[in-house]
Amino acid sequence: MNSSLDRWNTLGSLVGWALFAGFALTLGTTLAVAQQGQPVPKTTISKAVPAAPAAAPAAAPAGAPAAGAKGGPDESGWVKVCRKNEQTGNKQICLVQHEGLDPNTGIVLATAAIRSVEGEDKQSLLVGVTTAYSLVIPAGVQIKIDDSDPISLQYTVCLPPSCQAQMELTKEIFDKMRKGKQMIVAAMNMQQKSMGFPVPLNGFGNAFDGPPVDNAKYDEARRQMMEQSRQRQIDLAKKAAEQPPAGAPPQP
Repeated sequence: MNSSLDRWNTLGSLVGWALFAGFALTLGTTLAVAQQGQPVPKTTISKAVPAAPAAAPAAAPAGAPAAGAKGGPDESGWVKVCRKNEQTGNKQICLVQHEGLDPNTGIVLATAAIRSVEGEDKQSLLVGVTTAYSLVIPAGVQIKIDDSDPISLQYTVCLPPSCQAQMELTKEIFDKMRKGKQMIVAAMNMQQKSMGFPVPLNGFGNAFDGPPVDNAKYDEARRQMMEQSRQRQIDLAKKAAEQPPAGAPPQP
């Protein structure tokens, strides 16, 4: 059981980097870009039900300036991270990203990010949804900013911790994110129920305009956060194992 949890959290701790490395390494390859579908009826997402308690922002990098300060993450959880190494093809790739966590288990429920690549004019909007709730892959994912029409996307890649989709960031969507209050990321589970994960947008603009955080501090803070998540899941598994089966007689 522990080895399974360790494997899950090791992969989970790479969700942020998977957005970097996974999507960066596919630049120029044959991996299909997520298809932009026609807007779907508003009722599709309006009926979405939370799959878990409201997501909490990921932990801020340790030692980073206070929220809103230069180089620091916004209190809403948006953070700007830039990397340049062999895994990114020696191009600087920057993500302005938000990760929503389940406050009970620490699992990353949903991610949203804007990716920019050195030397390229176009930017991409990336979204990810946890696979902990058995997603219906063909259904894809939908995004909705405030009262605008939902946009349907197909997943480009599914890893054990999450399924991810991407689309070209248009000026219209970018402006909506700057001015908007909330984005809903919705997906379908195996029970044919739509799960909606809220992503606050109030800190997006500050993070986008500001400088990136210190990578070493960010990576260490994220490692600690995922270790805490791993421990919470172990504790929950132990607690569940200690519960008597339904209908079992009470222990003397």
